[in-house]
Amino acid sequence: MDYTVEVAGGRVRGHESGGLLEFLGIPYGRAPVGALRWRPPEPPEPWANVRDATEPGPLAPQGPAAASTALPGDPIHQSEDCLHLSIWTPGLDSARRPVMVWVHGGRFVSGTAGSLLYRGERLARRGDVVVVSVNYRLGALGFLAHPALSGPEGTFGNWGLADLVAALRWVRAHVGAFGGDPDNVTLFGESAGAMCISTLLAMPDARGLFRRVIVQSGPPYTHSATRAVAAAEEFARELGLQRVERSALERIPAADLVSALGTIGQRPARAGELPQPLLPVVDGHSLPGDPLVEIGRGCASRVAAVIGTNRDEASYFDFSERRAAAMDEGELLRLVSHSAPTADAHGVVDAYRAALERREERFAARDIWIAVASDLVFRWPSLRLADALRMHASSVFVYLFTWESPAFGGVLGACHGLEIPFVFGNVSDPAVAPFSGAGPEAEELAGSMQDAWLSFARRGDPSIPGRLDWPPWDPLRRVTMKLGASREAVVAPRDAELAVWASSAPLPTAVPPAESVPGPRSVPAPARRSAPPSQSPIVTR
Repeated sequence: MDYTVEVAGGRVRGHESGGLLEFLGIPYGRAPVGALRWRPPEPPEPWANVRDATEPGPLAPQGPAAASTALPGDPIHQSEDCLHLSIWTPGLDSARRPVMVWVHGGRFVSGTAGSLLYRGERLARRGDVVVVSVNYRLGALGFLAHPALSGPEGTFGNWGLADLVAALRWVRAHVGAFGGDPDNVTLFGESAGAMCISTLLAMPDARGLFRRVIVQSGPPYTHSATRAVAAAEEFARELGLQRVERSALERIPAADLVSALGTIGQRPARAGELPQPLLPVVDGHSLPGDPLVEIGRGCASRVAAVIGTNRDEASYFDFSERRAAAMDEGELLRLVSHSAPTADAHGVVDAYRAALERREERFAARDIWIAVASDLVFRWPSLRLADALRMHASSVFVYLFTWESPAFGGVLGACHGLEIPFVFGNVSDPAVAPFSGAGPEAEELAGSMQDAWLSFARRGDPSIPGRLDWPPWDPLRRVTMKLGASREAVVAPRDAELAVWASSAPLPTAVPPAESVPGPRSVPAPARRSAPPSQSPIVTR
């Protein structure tokens, strides 16, 4: 049977696999090369014949680590012509199924929508939904920001985010032909992908393009315009340029841009400063202000959200470092002081040690550091996002993922990214199982998480009738769904140690502080300041 669909640019032909239709590598934008670098994406160039859509599109230009971390069957070819998306759908009919759009992570410099880890067929088949996965510009091509790059619209950064907006507009225009409902779109993503989603909540151009979001370990991190300009000028110097100049940058090969960014990305960040040289930028145009402040003012008032983190996020980044394996008290205090210079390092360490010991968990120096870094970088700012959204959104739900990876003798715990194979239902894949763990318990958790994500995409509530009662988040009780070997709703889990961040990383002044939770695990209401910090502190290495 011929599975062809008319889209912007021409006709595309997909194929059937196990009763599901796949359309891979569909262009949603023109190749952003030459004079189109550092410009908003343009519609794709038309093609004359039916375009084969049976292979994922190429990766956005990125460093050599992409090939070394690819799973078997992942695409490895790179190209600036990377604005492609893939679709999995149960049928080309008028069923108007919920649409789930995945945004991959990779620290804003790596990754691909075509990874085996993100294939959407299991979700699409299990929940009768349409799954879309999107590639977007990365690294310098996606996030270099400087007034010298601005166009008539005034934007001078956030090119990768503009790609995602263009992809969402493409979905709104075309997903009906793939059996989806353009009025019921849920964005979901992890790490940098989720950070993109958190930021899109505050971008005027993205409003109305999605109804719901699932933010997996991805609070909104941004650079100020001043910080972004300084990073762009450092980047230009690394390329041998005297200044940031569009015409000169347009002529530099993409591989050289990737290499230069990799070099400056290895330089130590200053205390309390984000280690990533390039991030989304508050440019006053595409992104008018700090996302948490804008969200607190109600810019995402009609968007429902699931927001969560993994218990041991930081172990993914630090487990192999000798420093972590042999960490002593002095090194622990130094790391905490460097990562959170406005906090009392001794008070932070004491609070975390007491909380871990009280729960009968390990509390050696490395264990404390993993807990501190996980909360500081991911958990606390994610709860700030939940509170900001809860002021205006109809519903917000919070989770804490606690399943432990069996890899490397279990040293990773519930690390960063571990929830992904459970969301996509591929824990039993031979390439994934050594990381995720397999077997009946893993499959049961994967089934519950898929059904919760699907339920949320369908009706805005992740509860599963008869199996999972997931209460909404509120700043008083702070009910959180623990997702692990067992699933249960818990009031304010692990909040005792989070209290240390209430004064050093408070909520923006546009957002009322959370009320304290009665009992020994309560978090004191954050102290109000005359002006919020532009960014939560973050661990640096």
